[in-house]
Amino acid sequence: MDTSSTAENPGSGIRSLIEQSVRDFAARELKPNMNQWDEAQFFPKDVFHKLGELGVMGMLVPEEFGGAGLGYDEYVTAIIELSKVDPSIGLSMAAHNSLCTNHILMFGSEEQKKNYLPQLASGKWLGAWGLTEPNTGSDAGNMRTVAVREGDGWLINGSKNFITNGKSGDLTVLIARTGEPGDKHGATAFIIPQGTPGFTAGRKENKLGMRASETVELIFQDCFISDSQRMGEVGDGFIQSLKVLDGGRISIAALGVGTAMGAYEAALAYSKERKQFGKAICDFQAIAFKLADMYTDIQASSLLTYHAAALKDQGEKVTLPSAVAKYHASETAVRVANEAVQIFGGYGFTKDYPVEKFYRDSKLCTIGEGTSEIQKMVISKEILRD
Repeated sequence: MDTSSTAENPGSGIRSLIEQSVRDFAARELKPNMNQWDEAQFFPKDVFHKLGELGVMGMLVPEEFGGAGLGYDEYVTAIIELSKVDPSIGLSMAAHNSLCTNHILMFGSEEQKKNYLPQLASGKWLGAWGLTEPNTGSDAGNMRTVAVREGDGWLINGSKNFITNGKSGDLTVLIARTGEPGDKHGATAFIIPQGTPGFTAGRKENKLGMRASETVELIFQDCFISDSQRMGEVGDGFIQSLKVLDGGRISIAALGVGTAMGAYEAALAYSKERKQFGKAICDFQAIAFKLADMYTDIQASSLLTYHAAALKDQGEKVTLPSAVAKYHASETAVRVANEAVQIFGGYGFTKDYPVEKFYRDSKLCTIGEGTSEIQKMVISKEILRD
């Protein structure tokens, strides 16, 4: 059974069109190249220019700023379809859209939106978002990258790590500390174009999975920027980031759903073709029950993800539903990919079949944009509020 009908909701005609166009794009542009990219850890930046031409690099951006003017429902659909073929591309597309571009959309000035959103939405520019640091991880409130007032601008020193699109990105939204460590109002957001003196990309990570998605260190050494590059009020950067991450977790939930779907569909097809003891292995209850559990988990994750997307489109607070969707979908991706490898048996342990890659890629979903443990902290805090 094709999982494209997951989350039995007819959605909009636009969703169906996006689903088919992105699926065709993934089959044409990603599938023939994904193994080579994975082996070489090659970041195919030209693919994102083509995705821009397809209209999915500015899905959440209003038409007045050069975007598609769509919502999270359609955006989730695009991530799922990309991730069913190559989760690496889904990840980089999501970081561009929901972190960098969306931060500017939500908190940038009118001038900043006019200057940067059309380039990002068209795919001519690729965006990155810098919050995580080597020594802080989830403890972002104690970041060590510092921005200090100097004349009519800011002098930035420090480093960020695990930054998606960090080296090839044309623009980075940076969160730097401008106050005391641990102060919720002690950080500020800045827009820093590539090529700004004092801003360089450092080491590229050698990763287990998502190897075609670029993950690098960012280094700031006496990097001076004008105050016009500051986004929002001084001290609002961390609060802004939490709101951006609420939407970002929906992106990672969609990434998890797509990764799980890709692994499930590969395992389902293989189980019908692989013969043992005179019959297809899907006819054995041990395999059939695995497929049933995989399908059920994907259905639940997809419904949770589209539910969070719908609430986001309605302007509702999504801290709880986005954390629930991200937690469930990311853990589902790991379980489903694991079972897919098991169904393939020895062949699942080789690079001749796609489930080995889904298995490696899936783990990132439980780590990026807040670990599963952080999601449980968010969920428990929300449900225990008085």
